[in-house]
Amino acid sequence: MSLPRRSFLIGSTLIISGVSTSESTAVTAPKPPKLSIGLITDLHYADKPASGTRHYRESSAKIEEAINTFRENEIEIAVELGDLIDAADDVATEKGYLRKINQKFEAVSPHRHYVLGNHCVDTLTKEEFLGEVGQQKSYYSFDSNDHHFIILDSCFKSDGTPYRRKNFKWTDANIPEHELDWLREDLKQNSAPTFVFAHQRLDVPTNHGVRNQREVRTILEQAGCVRGVFQGHSHQNDLKWINQIPYCTCVAMVEGSGEDQNAYSILDLYEDQTIRLRGFRKQASPALMG
Repeated sequence: MSLPRRSFLIGSTLIISGVSTSESTAVTAPKPPKLSIGLITDLHYADKPASGTRHYRESSAKIEEAINTFRENEIEIAVELGDLIDAADDVATEKGYLRKINQKFEAVSPHRHYVLGNHCVDTLTKEEFLGEVGQQKSYYSFDSNDHHFIILDSCFKSDGTPYRRKNFKWTDANIPEHELDWLREDLKQNSAPTFVFAHQRLDVPTNHGVRNQREVRTILEQAGCVRGVFQGHSHQNDLKWINQIPYCTCVAMVEGSGEDQNAYSILDLYEDQTIRLRGFRKQASPALMG
């Protein structure tokens, strides 16, 4: 499949343009953006020794750098794409991890949103996690500056049972029927440019993907207003175009030791519907594929 003409890379920055361009036209993103959103994912924060490439304790310092960058760029919204914490052996310890890292994250903006990852509910329930971060629901939508945003929750087993306290296998991720019904209705009532935030991937038929992802993608495609999906979980930079919708996978903050191994990004949305994703440290915009 050839890439849409409205998509291109400038340096390490992914640009998705809302206007057509000719081959000879120099392309630059308009300034300033109408809305800027800070994105982080897969911090896996925990007060425990590193394991392999995952340096759990270092996510505390890494998020401080991300927050400083977000403030300098005057982001209006911050979105955490899942796995904010890593697993603990008991509820009290895991709540301690969550309180410590969220105390840093909550300073970035009053407009914060949390996507549930499988590690967020390894020992906790969804209600316990959401209660600690002050978020009422695990999936919902909101509007800002003439844009529509959707938070999805794929932490359900194939039988519709919610993840909680080690009752699941991380490879069994699903969006249940009641959430799909809500998603259809939400999109039906909306015509604004829409962006979806998820943890488990909606673009790959692998262990990191949502099992009923094709049904989810069909709903997004039929809506006609979805401009992009941003996700985490597989800890890698990736981007796939599927039926004119970009699925951008952000790299994990927990991977690697040292400040140069950090990863976060800013999503800039412009008046003319141009989209710019600015990656920092290891979060470079992925090479376009299609």
